[in-house]
Amino acid sequence: MPDRYLEVVEPEDNVATALRELEAGETVTVGVGDTERTVEVSDDVQFGHKIAIEDIAAGETITKYGKSIGNATEDISAGTWVHVHNVESNYGRGDLADETETAAVSE
Repeated sequence: MPDRYLEVVEPEDNVATALRELEAGETVTVGVGDTERTVEVSDDVQFGHKIAIEDIAAGETITKYGKSIGNATEDISAGTWVHVHNVESNYGRGDLADETETAAVSE
């Protein structure tokens, strides 16, 4: 049964939000759409922070709420705390947007 204190909004998300403190070494089950994923927590994760629910390669997109929130700056294993130490955010980064996204903002 999924831990009700781990939130995944969209099935394509590769991170979950911790709605409770997570301790390194514990095993958690996350509901992802109609399926479940079980991961071992490798780092302590504070309330409100993210945890990888699958392996994410360096340079890959971090997806939360079905949207890109940044790119992994290093390989991130499932169960790892995901935060500014291993993600470069793309929020408000017009320099990272492709031309169609930039054009839509300026119209």
